[in-house]
Amino acid sequence: GQLEVTLSQPTRTANGTPCLSGVPEEKRSLITQKSKMTMDEDPEVLVKGWLLREVQGGWLRQRRFWFVLTTDSLDYYSGPDRDARRLGTLVLTSLCSVLWPDKHTYKQTGYWSLTVYGRKHCYRLFTKHYNEAVHWACAVQKVIDSKAPVETPTQLLIRDIEENKFNPEVVEHIYDHNPILRYTQSPLYAPLLPFSYGSLHHTHMAGKGYTSIREEAVRLFNCLQQLESAREPIPLIQGILQTCLDLRPLRDELYCQLIKQTSVTNSCVQTQTQTQPNLQLRYWQLLTCMSCTFLPSSCILKYLRFHLKRVQSLSVDPEVESYASFIAQALEKTRGRECVPSWEEIQGLMGRQEILCTVHYPGPGCCQIPITSHTTANEVVKKIAERLGLQDSRNTFALFEQNACWEKAIGGSTIIADVITRFENLSAKDPDSDCQCRLCFKLYCLLDTDNISTDSIEYLFLYEQCHEMVVRGQLPACEDDLLSLAALRLQCLLGDFSALSPYPPLEQLFPAEVVEARALLAPVDPPGCPSFPGGLLAGTLWGHKRRQEQDQRLRARLREEGAVVMSAILERWKALAGYSRRDSMVAYLTIARQWSGFGCTLYEVDFYISSTGSFSQKLWLGVAASCVCLYRQGEAEALESLPIGQICSYGVSDSNTFRITAGDRDLLFETSKLTEIMQLMNAYFSATRRQLGKDDCISMETNPKLHPSLLELPSHPV
Repeated sequence: GQLEVTLSQPTRTANGTPCLSGVPEEKRSLITQKSKMTMDEDPEVLVKGWLLREVQGGWLRQRRFWFVLTTDSLDYYSGPDRDARRLGTLVLTSLCSVLWPDKHTYKQTGYWSLTVYGRKHCYRLFTKHYNEAVHWACAVQKVIDSKAPVETPTQLLIRDIEENKFNPEVVEHIYDHNPILRYTQSPLYAPLLPFSYGSLHHTHMAGKGYTSIREEAVRLFNCLQQLESAREPIPLIQGILQTCLDLRPLRDELYCQLIKQTSVTNSCVQTQTQTQPNLQLRYWQLLTCMSCTFLPSSCILKYLRFHLKRVQSLSVDPEVESYASFIAQALEKTRGRECVPSWEEIQGLMGRQEILCTVHYPGPGCCQIPITSHTTANEVVKKIAERLGLQDSRNTFALFEQNACWEKAIGGSTIIADVITRFENLSAKDPDSDCQCRLCFKLYCLLDTDNISTDSIEYLFLYEQCHEMVVRGQLPACEDDLLSLAALRLQCLLGDFSALSPYPPLEQLFPAEVVEARALLAPVDPPGCPSFPGGLLAGTLWGHKRRQEQDQRLRARLREEGAVVMSAILERWKALAGYSRRDSMVAYLTIARQWSGFGCTLYEVDFYISSTGSFSQKLWLGVAASCVCLYRQGEAEALESLPIGQICSYGVSDSNTFRITAGDRDLLFETSKLTEIMQLMNAYFSATRRQLGKDDCISMETNPKLHPSLLELPSHPV
């Protein structure tokens, strides 16, 4: 039933003291006039003292007030006297926050500042003394930490639903009598979940235009409502997901908002029109994208799963039920994503469809593989290997990120949808760039190169990857062999020589470094070149002009040497008449195999230190199945060679230093390819153990204090 209750609100006079008019005389002694109580008389006072507060007026200035911190609030007065007027109060709850003193503000203002954020007010306080600022900040934070956590109505209702989830009548009663749980067209004025008061201006997110978590949560709901009428929802969905990627606490909030906007009561289902589910369809599409991008916390995850089951049991609409089923399955596979889904992925998720991923092979070949938001690089490699009949190969394969300038192996557990999004973002930043990124399926660990059939596609992969190394200058060979390799490449691509054949440019056949070395052997300054005249200004002008002339001569020499090299290649190409494509590939690899390091992957290192000596020049670190070798760039003989069986440990000893220990020998390398070297060595050791049936495991040395990002390296590819 109902009970009539009369409430009276105490009023205050101008100086902040309670107005006791209308209160019986015998009760007035029970009302404590706290504002007139001195500090020594009030046991709740924790800290007191003079502080400067930033006051917003006609000018931004600081004024001096007497601050008092109690167990419930931070008050400030006109002074410390008994009759001082209280000028303001900031009630402290668990949602309040404190911004601690920082040197940046001190350098700008000469004061140490602390900022206390409340629900309605924000006190920015200043003091000359650092210790005093820290003392106040610690005391305020201690009061905040002592408060019981604030719970919003949504949280309380979620708990009620969880407690009564096996009683459908009670659950439906909760939904019927609490509009905050159901779809609304009205705006949201406060978050559904509790967030600390405070600004993001002092964080690294300030540069992205974010204000506070609470304001962003309300703004998020406004964006959701715009989805109902948006002609093209994908940019809006990407923006919402990007906000949740940047501001992690908003992920649970967005899930709660989407559950709210996709919830209906049983009575509404029975009386709804045909158009009502369509209003909520965009929310279901966004919820689908969320379920494939971020996982909520355990409490919200339980609430979400209950919501999906309830929607399916209510039989709202066949389309809605399909989305609910798809989301429930996606939640079982989703883990944290590095990027917001791409345009193509969101389009696929809105229709609950897979997307096609284009993967290139060494050479001109490519294929399309259907993937989902959860497909990893290992799964794609396995699909392609089965499609090409390579699943029984002793060698292993991997996916690579590749463009015209570089390539990098992709870790086996990497989600391919994230890689595609990264490509889309790079393309959007520089749409006119010639170096567009792509995915490439290539040989990774070369465990057996001698027993590959010359008629297999694996042999073609080996040939193409070997040619890539030759063109990059990573196959040490004499110039005569390099000319023969270039001629064999032309024979393989174009067949017998023809004067009308449009052959590729020299840089696709022959190492550019060799041509440059030939051009530099000739003197840049011809004999009899006059010396520059005396005088500082004259010498500077003459020196600049002379450098321009030298550059012009060098470019001319490069063109001349390139023409000479190309002419020599064409002559050798003519001599290969009758060679088939297969014969050319076999002859090409026969020459390449003359190098003892054939089959290894080379990484550039800047210096090398061992017990036998040190080198400060650029070197090559070669990682292969049988050994790890070190080469001078361009030289075929190894400076050091460590058989795999002698390596005791390897790992990271500094932020950019790689270390290998073999017996009593330690080798240190400085390189920017730490992750890639570790990943490949892990793959070789794992593949070797699998093939030899060994269970012993090599030890891995890492230093988490120096390089924590390498503690969890990507798993090796299949």
